[in-house]
Amino acid sequence: MSNLLIHSMAEFSDLILGSLRLSGARNIVEIGAEFGGMSQLLADYAVASDGCLISIDPAPRAEFVAWANSAPGVTHLPAASLDVIDKLQDVDAWVIDGDHNYYTVLNELKAADALCRREAKPLLAFLHDVSWPTARRDMYYAPDRIPAEHRHPHTFNAGTMLDRAELVPGQGFRGGNDWAMANHIGGPRNGVLTAVEDFIDAERAKGRELAWAHVPAVFGLGILFDATAPWSGDVALHVAPFHNNALLAAMERNRLRNYMKVIEWQDRAA
Repeated sequence: MSNLLIHSMAEFSDLILGSLRLSGARNIVEIGAEFGGMSQLLADYAVASDGCLISIDPAPRAEFVAWANSAPGVTHLPAASLDVIDKLQDVDAWVIDGDHNYYTVLNELKAADALCRREAKPLLAFLHDVSWPTARRDMYYAPDRIPAEHRHPHTFNAGTMLDRAELVPGQGFRGGNDWAMANHIGGPRNGVLTAVEDFIDAERAKGRELAWAHVPAVFGLGILFDATAPWSGDVALHVAPFHNNALLAAMERNRLRNYMKVIEWQDRAA
């Protein structure tokens, strides 16, 4: 039944690739590869655009590594994103789908933006998991990589439920020993969407014009870009119909209820 549980950023490929084309992006950095489903689409686009794909992931799946080692125009950096972003150059767009917590995402955005500013490039970033369950609750693949003062109390193999604030051991949406979830939901410096909003608020307070779209489907896609970029109007028109779309949000609520039911069936069959 696992093929029923769609979760990949690749579900947004038409929206992402369309935005890349409209912006004229060539060189792309992807943070978080997992199996490489989205990576292959990004690589095909980049190579066709005479560009390249850099994929940053300290521990992707073996099938991704095998593909990346032979794929033209692809470089895999087996490192934590915050250790290598500032060493990159000539990046046109960012696809961020790595460690889904406030500290990591906020600092990924800051580092990506600093690189863009250094090279006088507009920011264009696509961020996954800006909706439930990590919009307002941190997830940690490697808690020790998060400074203690920025790390919430957390638990492995305890799941989130749609109708409960507290984690439930051994039930719900959970990662076993693969990832931990913060014990509480909401509050300051907690969750991916909170990180994005704080980044936007800080930049707008400086007088900067940033555009933001939130696509409420498949755990949420965020699209963040400089509103003063020459291509910003075209990208805005492309993504605007999906921004806070009520129909998509209703379908996502239904999908999540079904998703959680499948997890319940899998748990019973185990």
